[in-house]
Amino acid sequence: MFFNEHNPPHFKVAYAELEANIHIESGSLLNGDLPISKLKLVQAWAEIHKNELLEMWQSKNFHKIKPFQ
Repeated sequence: MFFNEHNPPHFKVAYAELEANIHIESGSLLNGDLPISKLKLVQAWAEIHKNELLEMWQSKNFHKIKPFQ
C-alpha cells in the first residue's frame, strides 16, 4: 500500500513477474494482471480484511495483515 497515491483506496499485489492494483471496497482489479486463480484468492482475502485495509488507507498506519493459511 502506497499512501501518497491516488484514490480510490487500493493495494498492490505482486505474483511472480506480475503486478496488480486491487480496489479495497469492491475487490476489483483496477489495473495490472494476475492469473484468475490468484486474483480470486486475493479478492477473498481482501473481503475478509476489507475494514482493516480501509482503516489502514485512511490512517496511513501500515501494518502487516495475516495471509491465508
